[in-house]
Amino acid sequence: MQDTFFFQAMIYLAGAVIMVPIAKRLGLGSVLGYLLAGIIIGPAFLGLIGTEGHDIMHFAEFGVVMMLFVIGLELEPERLWRMRKKIAGMGGLQVAGTTLVLTAAALAFGLDWKTALVLGMIISMSSTAIVMQTLNEKGWIKTVAGRSSFAVLLFQDIAIIPMLALLPLLASKELQQAAVTAHPTLMDGFSKWTQALFVLSSITIVLLSGKYLLRPIFHAMAKTKLSEMFTAMALLVVVGIAVLMTSVGLSPALGAFLAGVMLANSEYKHQLEIAIDPFKGLLLGLFFISVGSSIDFQLLLSKPWLIMGLVVGIIIIKITVLYLLGKFFRIGHTQNFIFSFGLSQVGEFAFVLLSFSLQENILSKEITDLMMAVTALSMAFTPLLMMFNEKVLMKSKCSMSGSEEEAESDVDSESNPVIIAGYGHFGNTVGRFLRANNIQATVLDNNSDNVNMLRKLGFKVYYGDASRHDLLEIAGAGRAQIIIIAIGNREKRMEMIEMVKKHFPNLYILVRSENRDDAYDQMNAGIMHIYRETLDTSLRVGIDVMKLLGHNTYEATRSARTFFTHDEKTLKYLASIRNQDEYISAVREKIEELEQVILADREAMSLENTEKSMIA
Repeated sequence: MQDTFFFQAMIYLAGAVIMVPIAKRLGLGSVLGYLLAGIIIGPAFLGLIGTEGHDIMHFAEFGVVMMLFVIGLELEPERLWRMRKKIAGMGGLQVAGTTLVLTAAALAFGLDWKTALVLGMIISMSSTAIVMQTLNEKGWIKTVAGRSSFAVLLFQDIAIIPMLALLPLLASKELQQAAVTAHPTLMDGFSKWTQALFVLSSITIVLLSGKYLLRPIFHAMAKTKLSEMFTAMALLVVVGIAVLMTSVGLSPALGAFLAGVMLANSEYKHQLEIAIDPFKGLLLGLFFISVGSSIDFQLLLSKPWLIMGLVVGIIIIKITVLYLLGKFFRIGHTQNFIFSFGLSQVGEFAFVLLSFSLQENILSKEITDLMMAVTALSMAFTPLLMMFNEKVLMKSKCSMSGSEEEAESDVDSESNPVIIAGYGHFGNTVGRFLRANNIQATVLDNNSDNVNMLRKLGFKVYYGDASRHDLLEIAGAGRAQIIIIAIGNREKRMEMIEMVKKHFPNLYILVRSENRDDAYDQMNAGIMHIYRETLDTSLRVGIDVMKLLGHNTYEATRSARTFFTHDEKTLKYLASIRNQDEYISAVREKIEELEQVILADREAMSLENTEKSMIA
């Protein structure tokens, strides 16, 4: 039974749902919870999963690919271009500096230069999965430390390509040929120039597809009104890019990131994030569990001082290099600690590079097994280091909210003060009025044709179901001040009112209402800013009728204003009445009251006119 797929799935899921909430409750973070789950259910303890942990790890690394696709969606090409100096400068110096120091340390321990260089390059990598997950969990993604960490991690993903190209050159000719035979790609047998052309063509295909091909495809998927088709298309894009990049020897994570960047200005970016996010989260969790289960505790127990010494030594070296790098780039003290502690582990790509180096016969099996254990332990220590930094070293919280030295120019674009949910005839009018008055609004609508047309007109509109909590979160509801609920479906409006009140109490809620019954429900839900879509238009018709019948403009307009004020008060009064007979009686009473109010107001106007004529 233990070999069945469902049993294995049950074990992984049970480990996650038990350990992650416990770790979160203890303040350890979800990453450490996943790692502990892997350790407990792995071969070292309960033995519920065996040596397949490494194979599952390689599959779960697809979660990293998905994560970089989502990160790319949040980073418009313009912002990526503004970050080019930070990516090349900070990332390049980190990889080069860490590789140099670690290579020198390995040479000092008597290793040959090839082994030392390979280990230096491998250990210079950090874990995109752990770092970005931890920063996101703690809300530090948009801090200086978060942006700097992302820049370094992105450069590391790019650096993997030349590293993979360099490793075979350090092996003998015979071993190079054996490696090619064991790991064929589409480029095998072609010249170096042809291989370079393959690489450039693949990157070009990804960039052009993201910019010109995918948007109309997603538009077609959106028109089906089937959310599962949109999700399937999003998964197909990420999987297809991963296959293309892998087939030409490139990093699938880098390809997914570039595709995400090309779609960052798309109206479908938020819906894509929602479609991918559950798969990304589960696969990353599976990856962390597999890392925990792959720790070789027998090797650790046989050489505890050596392994722990290597782990501590590597972490100290990386923290030192990163901290000095942060000082060079003038990162503030507190943010620099987050930056240097966060990137101090050895990354998940080390498992790939170590296995590749073993196959190329550059590293011995003993060194490879040793470094596999060191890599897994360094990743497991990262949440503890981050917690130590947060609880002990961080003295001031002001840097988290943005003091002058921690200011970050690349702010999130979705931080407008107003969100308009639904952009039909009602929301469209409100949106155009706000835009004319230079008030920026983030607009959400689930009509793909409408979104596409408004985009062409220059409006910033995003496709998606605005009644979903996760979409509103991504659209900046936590930072906005006002939400205008203008969607056409009455039931959806009521669901959205309850959801917004529960999850975003910071927002003033302004709601479209179709009729009085609709308004009653909204008032009973505690909403005070209610706007009946036909009331103003109906009163304008009434004003014109009075003018055509000989009444002057002032009299007609004043009567309409009096009617409006009385009707709003009446609406609030009638909203609480449930009995039909009582309701009819109250309505008749209010109609008579309105007639008396209008008559009294007209008499007052007549008296005012008489007094004015006498004075004249």
